[in-house]
Amino acid sequence: MTARTGTTIRFDRGPQIVAGAALVGKKEGDGPLGAAFDAIEPDATFGEPTWEQAESTLLRRTIGHAIKKAGRTPAEIDVLFSGDLQNQCAASSFAVREFSVPFCGLFGACSTMALSLTLAAIGLDSGAFRTAVAATVSHFCTAERQFRHPLEYGGQRTPTAQWTVTGAGAAVLQRYDERAALPQIAAVRPGTIRDLGVTDAANMGAAMAPAAKDAVAGFLRDTGAAPSDFDLILTGDLGQVGSDLLRELLLREDGVDLGTVHNDCGLMIFDREAQDVHAGGSGCGCSASVLCAHILPRLMRGALNTVLFVATGALLSANSALQGQSIPGIAHAVLLTAPHGKETP
Repeated sequence: MTARTGTTIRFDRGPQIVAGAALVGKKEGDGPLGAAFDAIEPDATFGEPTWEQAESTLLRRTIGHAIKKAGRTPAEIDVLFSGDLQNQCAASSFAVREFSVPFCGLFGACSTMALSLTLAAIGLDSGAFRTAVAATVSHFCTAERQFRHPLEYGGQRTPTAQWTVTGAGAAVLQRYDERAALPQIAAVRPGTIRDLGVTDAANMGAAMAPAAKDAVAGFLRDTGAAPSDFDLILTGDLGQVGSDLLRELLLREDGVDLGTVHNDCGLMIFDREAQDVHAGGSGCGCSASVLCAHILPRLMRGALNTVLFVATGALLSANSALQGQSIPGIAHAVLLTAPHGKETP
């Protein structure tokens, strides 16, 4: 029976992830996880006349590839959850229009992959859907144009700044089927906005760390688990600044020591020194592509058994930043388990 403790929803027979796909740009393909991605596109325009259209094409290809890997057709998908960083989630809306699938557009900034998985899992567990797709995308050039400066401006980046990933991730989910040996979503914890007054849009890690702290500490409290109960607590994307703050906040406020169990998607996707990305990677596509290309395959083959995936988002807009408003942070937690893993916390 599905149960709720605190704000954590635990599934008795959790929805399963049938397949995942991740497509990225050249810079991401040159990083430490390059061999894991389904495809690496050397042309950042993806054959399109604008960066915004390129982002939509990237997402459309990724969703199509994930559906194909799952052995499904678009007609067999009951609902598609997706969002992005563009105004009005335009990249997702334009990407999914040719699939003719019921669409729920989301905005969770860089937390969108965890948000889409959370809503898909709740819908599947309720019986409302049989199959669902959870997806998201980001593109370095569209994010720079919308939130910072046009590329031609050549503005200097501060040490706390992160590099928006050009990449997309998509996962196909289904209602629990005992005959299928597939990774499950065992629990989800929708996040609560935290805002400690950070106004520097070039320091997203600091803005998101408090929400990540709440998500991790809250999940541990709700489930009675300890960090050692997980093979990996994966945040995304706090980068180096946010990851350091997360550890400090958890230890100081909750007495929780993450030890060696924590990693961050923004630190995994790039080589910070060799690729000059300052504090690490960011963007909706960062955690989505790391999860779908690197983490899900390891869960499927049993190399990982329990992963707490905590994607984080900075919920600012281009206007709010220009008006000097602080940056609200959000983090959603999703517990992923291997098909035949150890007992979940």
